[in-house]
Amino acid sequence: MIKLGVNSVLFRDHDFTTAVKLIAECGYDGVEISAIAGMCEHLDLAAWRTQASHLRQVVADAGLEFMSMEAASLDEERLQRAFEAAAEIGIPVVNVGPGGKSDVEADLQAAIDTLSRLADRAAAHGVTLCVKAHVNASVYNTPTTLRVMEAIRSPGFGIDMDPSHVFRAGENPAEALPAVIGRVRHVHIRDCPPQTGTGGGPGTARDQACGRGAIDLAAYCRAMVEGGYEGPVCLEVIGAQGLDLPVRAIIAAESYGYLNALLRGAGAR
Repeated sequence: MIKLGVNSVLFRDHDFTTAVKLIAECGYDGVEISAIAGMCEHLDLAAWRTQASHLRQVVADAGLEFMSMEAASLDEERLQRAFEAAAEIGIPVVNVGPGGKSDVEADLQAAIDTLSRLADRAAAHGVTLCVKAHVNASVYNTPTTLRVMEAIRSPGFGIDMDPSHVFRAGENPAEALPAVIGRVRHVHIRDCPPQTGTGGGPGTARDQACGRGAIDLAAYCRAMVEGGYEGPVCLEVIGAQGLDLPVRAIIAAESYGYLNALLRGAGAR
């Protein structure tokens, strides 16, 4: 069964307990905790030891599970703390972006070298490090994702397949997924408006609610199931600053209903 979660970045500006309670009320199975410096640090990696027990209790009390952590950057000292925190708290996946710029070979090779070292550290802590193709970064589409997959064989490494970034790179996410599904260990998911070109943004937070945009998420969910994927699928909505709390909950609830129906129809829930 595919499990559904929410990245707590949707509830930035609110405490983690509030976020988890609303995520549970929406019907989700779990939570991805945001540890994104400068954006949303529900998990403060500089002080994680003081938070660990509380965070575990909050999630357990809500009847949820930790699905992942988004640490975002490739700062090696910061990620070492992320792996230690994940192992202690019980978070199986740490998600990052690739950094660098698109179509710069030196940046892609630097990302591969860094991710390879970090994946070995993640494996030593019993954690999986996942990277996703990210618009305008060194890894941004299926060909660059395949380069990374071919170069990094560590058991601590996986792909975080986010259809919105692949879509914004000019690809069809459902058609792109089979090429990488064998190494996918996490899925970030959201919708976004039609793109007038490549590399555009994902739209407003409301635009990112699953079912409101232009991505064929029904086909994407079928491709996940047909590819045998059984990992976490976590809603990741950015740009929610300033939104009232009920609006954030509506985005989460609307997305849950849409994704749950699609995955049930595909026999995965």
